[in-house]
Amino acid sequence: MAIDSDSDMDDAGLRSKKSKGKAAEKKRDKGKAKETAETLAYTWEASYTRSWDTVQEDESGSLQGAVEDWVVRARRKRLLAPSAAIRRTIIRHLVLLLDLSSAMVDRDMRPTRFDLMLQYAREFIVEWFDQNPLGQIGVVGMRAGVGERICEMTGNPQDVLKSISERHRLEPQGEPSLQNAIEMARSSMSHLPTHSSREIVLIFGSLTTCDPGDIHDTLDTCVRQKIRVSVVALAAEMKICREFCDRTGGQFGVALNEGHFRDILFELVPPPAQRGGGGSGTVGGAGGAPSADLMMMGFPTRLPDTAPPSLCACHGELRSAGFLCPRCMSKVCDVPTDCDVCGMMIVSSPHLARSYHHLFPVRPYAAMGTADRGARVACYACARAFPTAPAGNTSEGMSPVGRYRCPECKCDFCSECDVFIHDVVHACPGCGR
Repeated sequence: MAIDSDSDMDDAGLRSKKSKGKAAEKKRDKGKAKETAETLAYTWEASYTRSWDTVQEDESGSLQGAVEDWVVRARRKRLLAPSAAIRRTIIRHLVLLLDLSSAMVDRDMRPTRFDLMLQYAREFIVEWFDQNPLGQIGVVGMRAGVGERICEMTGNPQDVLKSISERHRLEPQGEPSLQNAIEMARSSMSHLPTHSSREIVLIFGSLTTCDPGDIHDTLDTCVRQKIRVSVVALAAEMKICREFCDRTGGQFGVALNEGHFRDILFELVPPPAQRGGGGSGTVGGAGGAPSADLMMMGFPTRLPDTAPPSLCACHGELRSAGFLCPRCMSKVCDVPTDCDVCGMMIVSSPHLARSYHHLFPVRPYAAMGTADRGARVACYACARAFPTAPAGNTSEGMSPVGRYRCPECKCDFCSECDVFIHDVVHACPGCGR
C-alpha cells in the first residue's frame, strides 16, 4: 500500500510539474505575442517606418534644405518633360466613376480605401475645375451590382462636392458592376457635341466585376463614340481595365501607396492630347482629332449684389446677383454654363484665358550650370539673391547655382519662381509668353 501511495504521489508530482510547465509556456507565448503586436506596425503604416532615412542634414544641421531639395526635385522632374505643339481639348466633359463595393472597406490604405478615395476625389474635383473652368463633371457610383447616378453632369464644382460630401449615402456594399457604370456614364455623354471631349475616370478597388452582359460590347461602343477611359486601380491590374485604357487612349495605373494614388489621379487633371490618324479600335482612332468647328460663346453682364431681385432661368428663384445672357438677356446664377433659354454657352474672359494656357504652355527653363559674367545676381521675378557657392548635388536637372533661364528672354529665375510660373502663372514674366 505504501508503495502504491508513493507511486501515486510521484505521478501527481509529475502531473503538477507538467501543468506548471505548460502554464509557463503559455505565459511566454502570450508575452511573445504581445511583444510582436506592439513592435510590428500595421500594414498601412509600413510606408511611414524609418521615414527619417529619406532626408539628411545639411552643414548647419538643418533638415529644411534637404526637404526643399527633395520637393523641388520631384517637381522639376515633371516640369522637364518634353514639350511640343500638341492639340488639346479645352471644353471637357468627364464622368467620375467611384467604386462603392465592399472591397473599399479594406485598410491597406489608411484610414480605409473608401475614405481616402473620397478625400482625393474632392481634391481632384477642385483642381480639375481650376485647370478646366469650361468643363463639366458628373459622378456615378458602383455598388450592389448596379450603377448609381450620384451627381448629374454640371459645371458648378460646389454641386459636385456637395454630392459626395454626405458619406452615409455612399456606404460601400456588394459587388461592383463595371459594365453598368460605364453604360450609365456613356449614356449621359451621348448628346455632347463633337468639339468637346468625353472622358471617364474610374477609381477601382475590387478584383471582380458583376456584369449582366458582354462587357466587350461596351468597350466597342466606347471606341466608336470616342470616349476615353482612364483607370486608377487600388488593388491590382485587371485585364479588362487595361484593355479599356489601351483601346480608348486613356491612362492606367495601379496605386502603390497613398502618395502614388494621388499622383496618378492628378495626372488626369490636364487636358489629354488629341492623337490623329488611325482607324477605329486603335488608340489613334479612339483619340482622333475632331473636326475644327467654330462654336459660339457669349460674355455675360454681371449684376451686383445691390441689383433688384429677379427670377433666374436656372433655378427659378429670386436673386440679386447673377449674370445676364448677351443673346436673350435671361439671368443665370453662375458661369460658365449653357443658357437654359437660348442654349448659348456663357463664359467669362478669365475662364477662357485659364483654359487657353494648356494649348501654349510655358517652355521649360534650362538649368544653368554656372553663372555667366554680367548676369543678374538676383531672381528676375522675386529679386531674391542667387546662392554664391554652387551646391554639391546636381542630379535630375537641378541647377548647382540655383538659376533657371528662359530660352526666349534669357532671364534667370530661382527654383521656387520656376515652379510657380509653370504651375500657377502659366506665363513668363520676362517675355510674357
